[in-house]
Amino acid sequence: MKQNAVMVLALIVVLTGCKEEKQQEVVQTVEWFKEHQAEREAQLAKCNSNPGELAATPNCINASRADSSSVWSKRGGIKTPAPLTFEKNDKK
Repeated sequence: MKQNAVMVLALIVVLTGCKEEKQQEVVQTVEWFKEHQAEREAQLAKCNSNPGELAATPNCINASRADSSSVWSKRGGIKTPAPLTFEKNDKK
């Protein structure tokens, strides 16, 4: 029984050492992506090519928000509507 426990423990130690380590990507801010259009477009292309894995990553989210923001600003942003007024009609 002890031999089985030792073998299982050894197997666990070996398998944890086999974990593939991903290279950490530098996370850029939304403002950085706004200022670097070429990098933003490259990041968005990368995100769109594999959305299942990358859509929720910080760089994909930040690049997407920067892209949305730049589109809105080109269109003039959100325009504030005129306040509603009420005209009292005294004629009956």
